[in-house]
Amino acid sequence: MPRPAQTFPDIQSFIHLLEQRGELLRVREPVSRDLEITEISDRLVKKGGPAVLFENVVGSDYPVVMGLLGTRERMALALGVGDLDELARKIRALIDLGGGGSKLGLLSNLPKLRDAMNLPPRHVKTAPAQEVVWRGDEVDLSKIPVLKCWPGDGGPFVTFPLVITKDPETGERNMGMYRMQVMSKNTTGMHWQRHKTGTRHLEKAKRLGQKLEVAVAIGGDPALIYAATAPIPPVPGLDEFAVAGYLRGQRYPVVRGLTVNLDVPANAEFVLEGYVDPAEDWVVEGPFGDHTGFYTLPDLYPLFHVTCVTMRRNPVYPATIVGRPPMEDAYLIEASERLFLPAAQLIIPEIVDYHMPPAGVAHNLVVVSIKKDFPGQAYKVANGLLGLGQMMFAKVIVVVDENVKVNDMDAVWREVTQKAVPGRDTLTTRGPIDVLDHSSRGWGYGSKLIIDATTKRPEEIGSPKSSREEQAQDYALDVFFPDPVAPTPLQGGLGGDELPHFEGILAQRQTADGYWVVVLDKTRPGQARALAEAFARHPAADGVRHLLICDEQTDVNDMGDVWWTVLNNIDPERDVWNLDGLLAWDGARKLASEGFVRDWPNKLVMSEAVRRRVDALWHVWGLPEQYR
Repeated sequence: MPRPAQTFPDIQSFIHLLEQRGELLRVREPVSRDLEITEISDRLVKKGGPAVLFENVVGSDYPVVMGLLGTRERMALALGVGDLDELARKIRALIDLGGGGSKLGLLSNLPKLRDAMNLPPRHVKTAPAQEVVWRGDEVDLSKIPVLKCWPGDGGPFVTFPLVITKDPETGERNMGMYRMQVMSKNTTGMHWQRHKTGTRHLEKAKRLGQKLEVAVAIGGDPALIYAATAPIPPVPGLDEFAVAGYLRGQRYPVVRGLTVNLDVPANAEFVLEGYVDPAEDWVVEGPFGDHTGFYTLPDLYPLFHVTCVTMRRNPVYPATIVGRPPMEDAYLIEASERLFLPAAQLIIPEIVDYHMPPAGVAHNLVVVSIKKDFPGQAYKVANGLLGLGQMMFAKVIVVVDENVKVNDMDAVWREVTQKAVPGRDTLTTRGPIDVLDHSSRGWGYGSKLIIDATTKRPEEIGSPKSSREEQAQDYALDVFFPDPVAPTPLQGGLGGDELPHFEGILAQRQTADGYWVVVLDKTRPGQARALAEAFARHPAADGVRHLLICDEQTDVNDMGDVWWTVLNNIDPERDVWNLDGLLAWDGARKLASEGFVRDWPNKLVMSEAVRRRVDALWHVWGLPEQYR
């Protein structure tokens, strides 16, 4: 597919194009920013529906747009490519500044060098983002249609903020996307997590005894919104404005803030200017319905003081909703996969491809395919990945052969049952964990599981043979289990009535490819372990490789829901057990009586009252029936 010629100077031009393409709906009837907008948007994104512009938001003069990046195709369109795989090809071409030393070869690099010239931002003196200004007592964040997304949220949250700070010592600029809970007419929380650059800037400001200036842009162009989420490596001169400039094929326009010494996007819809005072006590922020699909529980975070708001004359407020996958953030994650694949291959050259599936909500699951040449290479690659930037947060890494499509999860999990013997081909280790992970043994610290689902060399299965080239024909006979993989001769696996019973089981089934899924209402300590040990000894476990124990809200017939639950709810070293060749995963909720010392959060579920109200008003809002 050819690359689209059009780039987008701002969000509103992107909205206009989506509408021309039939990929944007307008809702002109009144709609509430309190749960209604997010319930509508959640339904649309989960069914691959269009973006939606809410023109009449109750209590605000400004429209809200949702789902701009809510499909793979719209994400590619936003970044100026025909397909997200083009991002990898583009970056690979930039990295490969070859030429062989000849004049003709060097001249072939000129187009790449022109692309690189788009990295530095371009300063302008006037900007649409500063057409209207609120200062002092004029600042009132309640006038901006900030959304309450889930029933248990602690308040309204800005969900697409581009938070800009500068290192107080070096002047290095950073932009990140950190949710912001509105606390008052002129303050918000600032969700700077332990490992984020904004946190380091604040810590330096504290040591220097000064306030940290902050600017928050809302809007810009789609490439900048993406760039704020990208795991950019710490390369001098490479920041989010540079990435956006490279992607859009032209230097990004910035303007100096009116009350802060920070560059802000000239094409933003809104800009909030102010400061965070490191001498102030932190405030309670949350709960928040997070990208994990669970609530993040209340915690202490810094307070952002908004001293000035600038905006366009007729701004649009862009927002997103996160929660149970698939959601819009899945396509932002996929764009990062494609963009940073060449860099990962530069460091770990045997990588063929990798994927972070929606069920893994970014960090919980990484699938990587490799060109394997020697025994132990799967562990070499997995440990290498754990040392690459934000990949350090990965919880489960599955390594497969080069011919396996990493985004075909059915194929991946079949490879796991066929080529990974529990214990022999699984390995746990420890390291940093995303601070939003609710199941880890400690805040930001836990364990990881590596599964080697590659074709085995003789040394990896305990064979006396060697994998030298002349013996390559021999080891291929030893890669599979001597016993059958299929759990039962019944096509499609066994259902609950044909399987053994145990205390607390609400539903269960076996799949034809070796997985036994159990939904458990856990009420006492050790219940999941006792179930796993009993089932491991039962004849129904013959041929089963994995026992997946889920919480009581899991759909046993939806493997995406099963894996999403299990991956969220485990600390692998504590909760994944090898029971004589059966790998049991305890993905049920953890109890205080089991020694789990933190509160356990709830899964995100919209209130029934809101669901009924949205159902009743669906046609009033003019929304298509197929997305209801």
